[in-house]
Amino acid sequence: MQSLNIQGFSYEERHGLLPTLTSAFADCGGWILDRKTLSPSSMEFRVEIQLRAVMDLYSSIIASGLELTRSGHLGLTHLCTCRKILSTPTDLSQIVTIRIEISFLEDATLQSVFAKLPA
Repeated sequence: MQSLNIQGFSYEERHGLLPTLTSAFADCGGWILDRKTLSPSSMEFRVEIQLRAVMDLYSSIIASGLELTRSGHLGLTHLCTCRKILSTPTDLSQIVTIRIEISFLEDATLQSVFAKLPA
């Protein structure tokens, strides 16, 4: 099983983004394993999804209005590439766990957001 940690941020309000993002996970066949608030301006989702649906998940995350960091884009792009290379039904049914940390910039200062990002 593969695992991926990504970070993102949104200029939208929490109550506007979360239902859209939750629907995006479900529409792609994802399972929300955990959802927790990390601070007043950030939260985390842990989602499991089959490798075959990772491209749909990636596009749904972007369509929801969530902005990803560069490393988040690279990680999801890597999974999409794996999906293209692995073509057997067994390979495509592998489960991938994705941890998404979201910062809501409406409530946060830029300094607090940059302090959380990896160097």
